Amino acid sequence: MASFSLDSWLPGQQKRVELLLAARMDQLARHAPPRLAEAMRYSLLDGGKRLRPVLCLAFADTVARASNGGGEPANDAACALECIHTYSLIHDDLPSMDDDDLRRGRPTSHKAFGEAMAILAGDALQTDAFALVARGTEAEHALRGRLVAELAIAAGSAGMVGGQVLDIADDRPATLDYLNRLHRAKTGALIKAACRMGAIAGRGDAAALAAAETYGDAVGLAFQIADDVLDVTSSPEAMGKPVGADAAAGRHTFPAVVGLEQARAMAADHVARAIAAVVPLEGDDGPLAALARYSIERKS
Repeated sequence: MASFSLDSWLPGQQKRVELLLAARMDQLARHAPPRLAEAMRYSLLDGGKRLRPVLCLAFADTVARASNGGGEPANDAACALECIHTYSLIHDDLPSMDDDDLRRGRPTSHKAFGEAMAILAGDALQTDAFALVARGTEAEHALRGRLVAELAIAAGSAGMVGGQVLDIADDRPATLDYLNRLHRAKTGALIKAACRMGAIAGRGDAAALAAAETYGDAVGLAFQIADDVLDVTSSPEAMGKPVGADAAAGRHTFPAVVGLEQARAMAADHVARAIAAVVPLEGDDGPLAALARYSIERKS
């Protein structure tokens, strides 16, 4: 039996996400001031791995085979996740945060549109993300309410924003426990939410949601460890942004705290945990297992 090919599957899923995002950005642009819409479009439709929406749709598709779910709630959840992720990148790049000039090989939002418009574009993407998830038919209200709650918790003070605060704290210790706590919030919360939201949109049962929880937690940590490794082993050309920025800013990373080889071994262990969690959903070889491996095998 042929093994699952991520190289054949992933580009189609990324194209699926691009089409969904473009359609929703067109809807948002109809009512937004033109310059704001331009700034939102500049960052939202700037490509990228689209890992979070792809994970959301992959879980919805996998779970929906048994429960007949997915559909527009899953599509809206996927787009909302990317809106939140994009807003966080815009704000992370600001002079008051990471002060980066490049994102995916071109000027960051505040370099292209000015700092004020970049802040406002991020604000709009964040707010519009919840409108995307919340809208829908009356029959979907309960389901979409669960999706809104998942997204809000992952993006807010207990999740991504709280993790960012831990990352810039003056008294952050160089310990593995602190790094795990920080990145479970800053990076992992939204990745885990993507998996859980996909399972919810696919109308999965408690076992499917538990699998999404375990998988999302493991992939979130693996993805961040891989990012830290790439920051010390890759090049600006491959990454499309500066490398070595964390070390220059005095931030602690997994390679700095446990060593490069141990960091790689930890990432591999997290991937193994993720794959084991989804075997009951997709068998021994499927898109979720392949995406877990991709989280640490990618080059950028």
